[in-house]
Amino acid sequence: MSVAAVRTPDARFAGLPDFPWTPRYEDWDGLRLARIDEGDGEPVVLFHGEPTWSFLWRKVMPPLLDAGHRCIAPDLPGFGRSDKPTDLDWYSYDRHAEAAAWLLGRAGVRDATFVVHDWGGPVGMRVAAEHPETCARLVVMDTGIFNGRQRMTAAWKAFREFVERTEDLPVSMLVRGACSIEPDPAVVAAYDAPFPNAASKAGARAFPLMLPRSPDDPGAAAGQAAADAIAARDVPSLCLWAESDPIIPLATGRAVAERLGLTPPETIANASHFLQEDQGPLIGARIAAWLAEQDA
Repeated sequence: MSVAAVRTPDARFAGLPDFPWTPRYEDWDGLRLARIDEGDGEPVVLFHGEPTWSFLWRKVMPPLLDAGHRCIAPDLPGFGRSDKPTDLDWYSYDRHAEAAAWLLGRAGVRDATFVVHDWGGPVGMRVAAEHPETCARLVVMDTGIFNGRQRMTAAWKAFREFVERTEDLPVSMLVRGACSIEPDPAVVAAYDAPFPNAASKAGARAFPLMLPRSPDDPGAAAGQAAADAIAARDVPSLCLWAESDPIIPLATGRAVAERLGLTPPETIANASHFLQEDQGPLIGARIAAWLAEQDA
């Protein structure tokens, strides 16, 4: 089936700061999907969310690579170097989970540590639930799994309303607004780079709109099933939460960890929702140390 999609010109990714890795590409369902795939050790899969891409993990990856891990950072459909379907209705929770699971299968990922953030949480944890052979450990940061019953903050509701009425989404403004430390101009530009026009931003607009707000909404039952499976499995886990996240606050993080049977969250100081931007090297080092403890 042919899908109308934008493929971002490579020139827009020239000169990305502190992001030296060459992407690998796979064709899935008429779309080209991208991932960063570096190193040869035990796999760590890093799932980005909204409206970011694998660039988000550039500060987290070096400590993991130095510790001997293989790092796989996919760009979800509609983000980063992956193709971007222009139809808002193309995007769904089912499609994102299917694409992510397929890509990990192509990459031969088994018994990995999944590191999930924002919408990467519902996607990555659903893959972990439905394909348990791919995921042996979880690192959960500022995210959750949505079943239509969750309570969302006023900040999130305002964000959703803004996205719904804004066709040409100011992506870098959204990222900057959820950082504690002002990112450099080159970093700001890197978050805008994947989106050459308004049509390419359908995926970035779709994520907030497709979050189920009642148990009858699409994706709610799948989210509930994924949460139940994670809670029943008792997977080894590390939770890291930003000290000052207005979108998914620390109190929510504690409730998410309890609901999913995860370890209580460790607080990352001087960090907001995009804690990888604010404290990426610290986060990478903490994950590497935790993995070393698990292997001891």
